[in-house]
Amino acid sequence: MDSTTGIILAISLIIIMFGMGLSLTLTDFKRVFTFPKAIIIGLCCQIILLPLIGYSIATSLQLSPTIAIGVMLLSACPGGPTSNMLTFLAKGNLALSVSLTAVASILTIFTIPLIVQFAIEEFSNENQAVIVDAPTMLKQLMVIVLIPVTIGMWVKHKFENFALRMEKPVKIISAIIFILVVVGITISLNDVIVSYLKEAGLPAVLLNISTMTLGFILAVLFKLNKKQAISISIETGIQNGTLAITLATIALNNAEFSIVPAIYGLLMYISATIIILSRKSLGVKN
Repeated sequence: MDSTTGIILAISLIIIMFGMGLSLTLTDFKRVFTFPKAIIIGLCCQIILLPLIGYSIATSLQLSPTIAIGVMLLSACPGGPTSNMLTFLAKGNLALSVSLTAVASILTIFTIPLIVQFAIEEFSNENQAVIVDAPTMLKQLMVIVLIPVTIGMWVKHKFENFALRMEKPVKIISAIIFILVVVGITISLNDVIVSYLKEAGLPAVLLNISTMTLGFILAVLFKLNKKQAISISIETGIQNGTLAITLATIALNNAEFSIVPAIYGLLMYISATIIILSRKSLGVKN
């Protein structure tokens, strides 16, 4: 992809993260101390379990370097604003979901460069030499994640009524942006995406289903209530695909790494919809 596309992707993600900031307050971060067990379990699932599952999938399926690195890049990313919306629809604990998204978005700024560096060294071949500039990636993550979220939170604090009015439109715009990003990726990679589609589909499905399932099971094993378990399940299994696509394009300068995140970003709605419909059909209230 050219530099113009990279700039458009970065701006798109900044808008999405600004929108997420509009829905956050300092209370969402303070909730770490109010519900420590749930937050710790959720973060362990996202920061530790998710990359481990991604690595297991990449190695057990003997994926090509491009697809394996895409899987690891995606598994390194936090949940996005979409996970909060899906948690609400699935009648999970929305406060826990928002707090996990907020905290994980900050923590993964530092863990993403490490995981991506490991993935490049582990899976890339001599013909696919990629240099991960960790300090530069860290700065990029600050610009496209931390700064817009902080500005969004400041706007909500200073202009709460405006933030409340803008929250829904920004979420709609974010969904539209993601769809356009996926379409753009598909068009730009039309010469290779068909050959990668069969290989990338299975790991994308496995990553989504396995992480959501294990997140739920761990939450139940640690005696969290059903609403908290649903939140952790969705936060673990619904990743910020737009962030992964942006990093593949800008930080790694290889749009082919974004194939898995793009496919995953579409497939994740299927599993989330199943959870939402099952919760509603059962008339779940807690």
